[in-house]
Amino acid sequence: MINTHVDDDARSDSSYTAMSDSSIDRFPPRSDSSATSHDWEMRSVSPAPSVYSMTSSLRQAAYRQEYGRGLNNYSDVYSLPADEEELQRLDHQHRMFKAVMGRYPPPMTEVLQQDQTEEKVVVDLGCGSGSWILDVARDFTHCNAIAIDLVPMQTLDLPPNCRSEVDDINLGLQHYLGAFNVAHASFICTGIRDYAGLVDQISNALRRGGLIDLTEYNFVIHDGNKQKIDVPEIKEGEEVTGPWLPRWMSLAQKAIRTRGGEVEAADHLARWVSDHGAFENVVHRPFWFQASPWNTNTDPEAIRQNEIAKVMREDMLQFLKSGRPLLLGAGIPEDLVNKVEANATQELREARTKLFILIENVYAQKRQL
Repeated sequence: MINTHVDDDARSDSSYTAMSDSSIDRFPPRSDSSATSHDWEMRSVSPAPSVYSMTSSLRQAAYRQEYGRGLNNYSDVYSLPADEEELQRLDHQHRMFKAVMGRYPPPMTEVLQQDQTEEKVVVDLGCGSGSWILDVARDFTHCNAIAIDLVPMQTLDLPPNCRSEVDDINLGLQHYLGAFNVAHASFICTGIRDYAGLVDQISNALRRGGLIDLTEYNFVIHDGNKQKIDVPEIKEGEEVTGPWLPRWMSLAQKAIRTRGGEVEAADHLARWVSDHGAFENVVHRPFWFQASPWNTNTDPEAIRQNEIAKVMREDMLQFLKSGRPLLLGAGIPEDLVNKVEANATQELREARTKLFILIENVYAQKRQL
């Protein structure tokens, strides 16, 4: 049974391999299959350590420039930037969500409790800036922390119990069978072809009693009554109208589908996990965020929500810029992207339109038997 209760607390020596200039030859060319290290020697053979330094050659191999932003060079599905500007946005976003949703799901401390039977291992699938897995490595120093993404983590200050691995999780997690006590993923649906299949892969990668922790957003904007805002398709010859942030998100949905991402994953997380026979104690936590500080009330909770909304607004403003390669790369006309982006930016800055964003979190444990 799915628990939809939101907890009150929720509000509130690895080896080092330096990559030389010749490392560029070890990276495969991009392909429509989104293959990264699947067919070549650098695909992780975890749990063996493998930490890669961010040399100029590795950076050159890992990134391409499109529409003025640095994108990963391996996946044709994931088309959001992976450059420094985007990583800074993700760092700020992580701090905001941590303040509202809690540092970790409640069972995590118990799952990672140190014992003599096994070495505990945590993985962050699609780690982005690495903020979450770095927190884990520092908070649970007895655990091994693994960051997996299409590009290596750029930080040069990795804790000794943390490593960065290059992989495309669309290719499966077969090489991680029974490897993890905790598997975490957040906001990766734009780059995942089969999210339900990923849930199944995670079930095999987790050890008995292990924790799955998933957080996603479906690129839908809700009104002041928390009702979904449906944006009609733009018909040829018709004037494009607002509300503008919902309009921009509808374009993003179209672009993500065009690329092969599963944009509606947030709507199905609870069902996919609860219907999967491997999991028990499933908890579904919805979190509502104002898109901007539009609340005119003066009570303490309204003030608190507005303060959170200021951070969310900055995240959204940066995301409008980050999303340009996604939209333009999907064939959406640049003049349309420019118009919707400019108006959505103004809408957010004015903070007059009552808009909500719904973030869905689901966690559960793998059955012991």
